[in-house]
Amino acid sequence: MARIPIHTVASAPAESKEIAGNLEKRMGKLLNIHAAMAHSPVVIAAYHSMAKAIAEHGSFDARTKEAIALAVGNQNGCDYCQAAHTLSARKAGFTDDQILGIRAGDIDFDAKLQTITEVARSAAANTGDVPDALWEAALEAGWSETELAEAFAHIAANLFTNYFNHYARTDLDLPAAAPLND
Repeated sequence: MARIPIHTVASAPAESKEIAGNLEKRMGKLLNIHAAMAHSPVVIAAYHSMAKAIAEHGSFDARTKEAIALAVGNQNGCDYCQAAHTLSARKAGFTDDQILGIRAGDIDFDAKLQTITEVARSAAANTGDVPDALWEAALEAGWSETELAEAFAHIAANLFTNYFNHYARTDLDLPAAAPLND
């Protein structure tokens, strides 16, 4: 059960209304994550600011962004983000089998994507630490130092939403992601 009240755009605090309204327009509805974030203007503004910085200054394509989000969300056991990013990953062109592979850390269809998701998963699991051998493998796979630095912004944005969903106990209002086979 959710800990933080969810809002409509109309019921949100005045300082949250504009961002909540923009998210509602972009998504077609105000998702529960955004409706709960709207309860605190600083939370929704922080989320919006990170997303805006990535959109305006980031260089990754939609597939890379979604792969990082799926890897981090899986590492953190965030059911909400796994559901949301499964939908987004499909829109980015991934098949359901590829999405499950990304979530499981087994990307047999793109060696370069495998390394960036391993970096993301390691950073999420180890308070930002990535072993030198993994960092070097990502460089050898073709990621630049600048791209590896940028990956941190994506990791941090996904940690923010993963942790918020755990903290707030956001109710799932999207189709659940398929379970991974253990």
